[in-house]
Amino acid sequence: MLKAVLFDFNGVIVNDEPLHLELFRRVLGEEGIAISEEEYLARYLGYDNYKCFRAALTDAGRERQAGDNVYVVELIARKTAYYLEAINERFLLFPGAIELARTLAAKYPMAIVSGAEREEIETVLRRGEIRECFRTIITSADISTGKPDPEGYLKALATLNSLERGEPPILPWECLVIEDSVAGVQAAKNAGMRCLAVTNSYSAEELSLADWIVPSLAGCNVEALFASAAMTTS
Repeated sequence: MLKAVLFDFNGVIVNDEPLHLELFRRVLGEEGIAISEEEYLARYLGYDNYKCFRAALTDAGRERQAGDNVYVVELIARKTAYYLEAINERFLLFPGAIELARTLAAKYPMAIVSGAEREEIETVLRRGEIRECFRTIITSADISTGKPDPEGYLKALATLNSLERGEPPILPWECLVIEDSVAGVQAAKNAGMRCLAVTNSYSAEELSLADWIVPSLAGCNVEALFASAAMTTS
């Protein structure tokens, strides 16, 4: 029985992967480092900001700067400032994401688990008028290990359970995770949760570990999918 829904953010709710590429390249360019779109997609897509910048600096032969936490945090802050400026000028939420979030939030406790910066997530959710749909937001700052490690999803579930006082605890297999990345799908499965993957960033073949794969969240009946799986299992 479906009892909670956990969303990834980038590539699921907001179509901002091209924007992240643009701004990642912009900040690195200001530091004298050039990367191509092909390099970004092959090497850095799916990383949080910290991992992205550290990896790019290391790949550019700047190991000392990659290990300088203050320097890396400054790069992230600069990119976040550019992101917030851009997101206020562009409406980038995916078709169907707002409607699905509102429909599910009326019935289930929901959370976001993402490697994005909290301020970025909050800004986009308020822009789409769906911030109130999510009871908690787990970012890379809240965990020690990112996806495909299940820590983020398990922490989100623990938080939801702490908010649902007086109710039986929600179990991992009663959760649906909505993801777009290979690492995200792996994290969901590692957490013992069912996963719906949307092919916004990766192909269906690459996301084959997911329980269900759809081309878009628009018109997607996730409750029916979950119910059909429960019937098959029983």
